[in-house]
Amino acid sequence: MNQQKPISHFIAGLIIAAIIIVYSIAINFMGITSPGAGWVNYIIIVIGAIIFVPLYGKAMNNQVTFGALFSYGFKATAIITLISILFLLIFNFAFPEFKEKILEAARNQMIEDGKSNSEIEEGINMFRKLFWVGVIGATLLFSLVSGAIGSLIGAAIAKKDKINPVDQLSI
Repeated sequence: MNQQKPISHFIAGLIIAAIIIVYSIAINFMGITSPGAGWVNYIIIVIGAIIFVPLYGKAMNNQVTFGALFSYGFKATAIITLISILFLLIFNFAFPEFKEKILEAARNQMIEDGKSNSEIEEGINMFRKLFWVGVIGATLLFSLVSGAIGSLIGAAIAKKDKINPVDQLSI
C-alpha cells in the first residue's frame, strides 16, 4: 500500500496564515477599509480547515476518527491564530497609520450615527486605550471560532473507514 505522508497541522497552519497575511497586506495597500474585507480572513480559515482536514484523513488512508480529524484542524487553527496575532503586532508597529485609519473610520461612523462631539471624543479616547486588547482579543476569538467551525465541517465531510483494532497491533 502506497501511503502518502500527511501534511502536519503546523504546515497547514503556516500555509493558511500565509494566505491571510498576503490578503491582509493587499487590502491594506489597496486602501480597502470596508468592514467586510476583514471578515474574509475568517472565511479563509474556515475554507482552509475544510480543505486540509479531509486531506489529512486521506493521507491516513481514512483510518481516522472524527475526533482525530477535528483535533488536527484545531491544532492548525491554533498555529494560524498565533501567527495572525504576531503579524498584527508587527504590522501595526511597522505601519502606525493603520491604527489611525481605524480610528478615523470609527470617528466617521460615530458622526453618521449622530453622536455628539463629547461622545465621539470619549469613544475615540476609550478606543485608543483599549486598542491592543480589542485587536488581540477579537483576533483570538474570531480565529478560534472560525477554525473550530471549519474543523467541524472538515471532520464531518472527511471519509472515515472503520478502524480494525487488529490492524493497530504491532506484532
